Amino acid sequence: MKTSLDHLEKLIAFPSVSRDSNLDLIAYVQNFLGGLQVESTLVHNEDGRKANLWATIGPKDVPGIVLSGHTDVVPVEGQAWSTDPFKLVKHNGNYFGRGTADMKGFIACCLRAAEMAATRKLHTPINLAFSYDEEIGCVGVRRLLDLLKDAPVKPRLCIVGEPTLMQAVTAHKGKLGFRVTAHGLEAHSSLAPIGVNAIYMASDLIGAIRTIQKDIAENGVRDGDYEVAYTTLHVGKMQGGEVMNIVPNRCTFDFEIRYLPEDDQHAIVTRIKAAAEKIAEGYRGVFDKARFDFMDLQSYPAMNTPVDSEAVKFVHALTGGNSTGKITFGTEGGLFQQALGTPAVVCGPGNIAVAHKPDEHVSEAQMAQCDRMLERLVEKLSA
Repeated sequence: MKTSLDHLEKLIAFPSVSRDSNLDLIAYVQNFLGGLQVESTLVHNEDGRKANLWATIGPKDVPGIVLSGHTDVVPVEGQAWSTDPFKLVKHNGNYFGRGTADMKGFIACCLRAAEMAATRKLHTPINLAFSYDEEIGCVGVRRLLDLLKDAPVKPRLCIVGEPTLMQAVTAHKGKLGFRVTAHGLEAHSSLAPIGVNAIYMASDLIGAIRTIQKDIAENGVRDGDYEVAYTTLHVGKMQGGEVMNIVPNRCTFDFEIRYLPEDDQHAIVTRIKAAAEKIAEGYRGVFDKARFDFMDLQSYPAMNTPVDSEAVKFVHALTGGNSTGKITFGTEGGLFQQALGTPAVVCGPGNIAVAHKPDEHVSEAQMAQCDRMLERLVEKLSA
């Protein structure tokens, strides 16, 4: 029987950065499952270079337990790694490599558990859901969920194996991302007042966003279980102008809203768009076509599973723990809740604090703890 560390060594060797194909990794998983007589379904992206994998171990007409993980990793360029990021290296009880914590460690444990489960007669199935392009906005899993929406049986529970140090996490914020384009009127810089500076327009709106953020922080919904207790607004990129002596007629910036599950994110968007219209109106005395356009970018819904729910009790029975937490980063858990009505809990090996950094690693102890959780799952579903 292969260990989870055997699988992890293979998985890390696939440089499945989001911009590149994950098909070699998916082929490894599919071939391994095929050797266990477990069929799997692939759901490809539009150009066929990437794929999600869905597999069921056990009866297909019974709501199952989904083990969900993403196969993509973030880039390593510009990072000062001490070892080859795509070769698993052990040092002082830790295993180093890109994706060890986020989140190939969990997938490796799932494959070990799959081999155990394939030898048992399960009364409740285990579903494996391995997706692509999670790191750029939970892109791939949406295609998989579109397929599952039409299935006659929906999953009973989804366990997302993001790194939580094996603590059961019941909630995370949602995210909305936008690209805003300010449209002004070009002019020679010596005649700047007869033009409309799109950079000024964008700056005015960014100022309004900061004012709205201040109001939310002081008067909005709060949840002290989060490291940042309120909904946050953030501008992360801005681009405008060509040369200094031209009044720019176009400027873009990207911003996001990371909102609490209890907050009304659409009302916040409405406030921002109303501010944009008011700002544009102030420039129309010079240029009647001054305006802002909004384009949707990355988004995913918040996740919020009641701490006293059967889903959380089920995961606690597997981990042996009784604590819960909330995380600042997003997962596909909210998408499973939104698309299928399936409750989700995030629980996996590793620490998010080392993810996306050079010398990312997962401890041997964390891998062993995840193995034990999934062993209990197999036992529970076959008892």
